[in-house]
Amino acid sequence: MSRRNLLIGTATTVAIGAGARAADAQNAAAGLPLPAGEAPAMATVSFSVNGEARALKLDTRTTLLDALREHLHLTGTKKGCDHGQCGACTVIVGGQRINSCLTLAVMHEGDSVTTIEGLGTPEHMHPMQAAFVKHDGFQCGYCTPGQICSAVSVLQEIKAGIPSHVTADLNATPQLTNAELRERMSGNICRCGAYSNIAEAITEVAGRPA
Repeated sequence: MSRRNLLIGTATTVAIGAGARAADAQNAAAGLPLPAGEAPAMATVSFSVNGEARALKLDTRTTLLDALREHLHLTGTKKGCDHGQCGACTVIVGGQRINSCLTLAVMHEGDSVTTIEGLGTPEHMHPMQAAFVKHDGFQCGYCTPGQICSAVSVLQEIKAGIPSHVTADLNATPQLTNAELRERMSGNICRCGAYSNIAEAITEVAGRPA
């Protein structure tokens, strides 16, 4: 065998192995079957979801996002990039927003989780949901659940006096300026570009003129 053929064969083997491992990891996260002969480690997690006590027996590698969507069928929380970059999977845990695709479900034993379904219903919308409708803060709407969960959390952060990277005075209560709002919402991407409408909706709910 020539050196060239040896290198090609080695590279191919490594690529195939890496692809198989990536596929196994994705399957495990979604609760899909593992290769024959491999049994997943299972655990029971109990938490409150939208005010209701829930207990699930899950593969320990199942993300909170997949637990919500695949096991509790709360599909309002969206799977976008699945890498924590787009914000479509944002939910509120213990009063703070998180990317549910980046955390394991078993890490949230005893936690209180709120998804878009828990904020309001079409008949009784949360003020932020109503403002998004009024200001047309969405187009395709795919990112909207995560945007709304983040927007609700943003107002709570400011009320609590939590600064951001653009807060000028760390000793003063942050103000909902345009720069503050855009910085705090920067982790939620809207490919339709409805950002100005989203900002108007959040500003209205904050009690300032839109």
